[in-house]
Amino acid sequence: MRFNAMETRLGWRWILFGALVMLAPHLAFAEARPPNVVFILADDLGWSDVGCYGADLHETPHIDRLAREGVRFTQAYAMPVCSPTRAAILTGRHAARLHYTIWREGALGVPHDQPLVPPPAIADLPASEVTTAEVLKGAGYLTFHVGKWHLGDAAHSPETQGFDLNIGGTHWGAPATYFYPFRGPSGSAGEFRYVPGLGLGKPGDYLDDRLTDEALKLIDEARDRPFFLNLCFHVPHTPIEGKARLVEHYQSKLKPGLHHRNPGYAAMVQILDENVGRVLAKLEQRRLADHTLVIFASDNGGYVNTNRGLQVTDNFPLRSGKGSLYEGGIRVPLIVRMPGVTPPGATCDEPVLCTDFFPTIRELCGLSGSSQPAPLQPLDGLSLVPLLKQPRASLPRDALFFHYPHYYPTTTPVSAVRCGDWKLLEYFEDNHVELYSLRDDPGEKHDLAAAQPERAAQLRARLHAWWQEVGAQLPQPNPAYRAK
Repeated sequence: MRFNAMETRLGWRWILFGALVMLAPHLAFAEARPPNVVFILADDLGWSDVGCYGADLHETPHIDRLAREGVRFTQAYAMPVCSPTRAAILTGRHAARLHYTIWREGALGVPHDQPLVPPPAIADLPASEVTTAEVLKGAGYLTFHVGKWHLGDAAHSPETQGFDLNIGGTHWGAPATYFYPFRGPSGSAGEFRYVPGLGLGKPGDYLDDRLTDEALKLIDEARDRPFFLNLCFHVPHTPIEGKARLVEHYQSKLKPGLHHRNPGYAAMVQILDENVGRVLAKLEQRRLADHTLVIFASDNGGYVNTNRGLQVTDNFPLRSGKGSLYEGGIRVPLIVRMPGVTPPGATCDEPVLCTDFFPTIRELCGLSGSSQPAPLQPLDGLSLVPLLKQPRASLPRDALFFHYPHYYPTTTPVSAVRCGDWKLLEYFEDNHVELYSLRDDPGEKHDLAAAQPERAAQLRARLHAWWQEVGAQLPQPNPAYRAK
């Protein structure tokens, strides 16, 4: 039987129509399905430790590629230490409001050998706090936590905060070792630490590689269900333990004039980058990349003290590091990729804070409406969606606040406010203030408090008003302290 051209065209049209009718329910499902969320958090990664932020020794091609495909934030902030940041990320509420102002172990014992007694801080994230995982789980998401938790004991584990599955999350802040079997004595007290949930391994296995193995399995096992993967790496936190071949590679790259000079730390940064690359590749393999929100960030500034005889990192051009409220302690890398929302290769200079992730994820997942699950507590964060769509836009707030009423090798108890390009720090031991113009002096080298007393007084008043608003706890004089 022969068909003329008109009949052939009509036949193909009917075939195409029939195919579209059959596919319509599946296409509607695909369009209606909410996006997956992959939140990748590095531990103690400094602002300039990544290639696209100016690292001069470290190699991070996968993270750099993520920046080329999404929005890179140049002025993103965290809390100055880990547990407060992690609590703020999951709840959208400031660490000072939560009274979670120091890492978990630090909250268990208040020192009395300094001029000030730090205020009591909680050691466990209260079950009453509503987390991103709980909101997404209530909307039908599978919720996975893999890696560092550091937000509570067994009664406050990830499973109690909305996560369907927890692999590796404990109350400890760092592993005893990064090499198999990932357990042993840790710290001066020799506390025995371990990482649960990784199954059998073999000599030579590296902790964050194994955590990534588990994360990739979970992405596969989610199949067609939307999922939230909270992937919290331990690297590059101390102990500084890189793979020997990578340490040798970076040792050979050292030369005069570099700001980064720790080959072991550089090796750990590369391990972080390689595993970020593995996650991105899995999303592409499963054809999920175009339907997945990926957020990459760090929990505080880089650690500038020594470990095993070497300074760990350098946050140049920023001042100081982890624990401090100078920029090196709180400014962190942040990259967000959401195809169809984020323009590729864009840069955003708007100041943002780790409390902003909660409302951002809710909005991008379509859960910010009044009929959707929502926390009862007031949020301190703002959705970053306007910035993700238009990176040159601005948010409706004019100040960010930071509060660390504790001691750390880089600081005495301190609180700070950033308003526009101006930043004021108030130190509690002697109540002196420091004022910096971050636009002209991002390295905070020139204190302008004496030259601009009116501006300093205004910002100080803003800071004190914020203490009252959030119920920030303040350190108190130590009557038992005797200066040496």
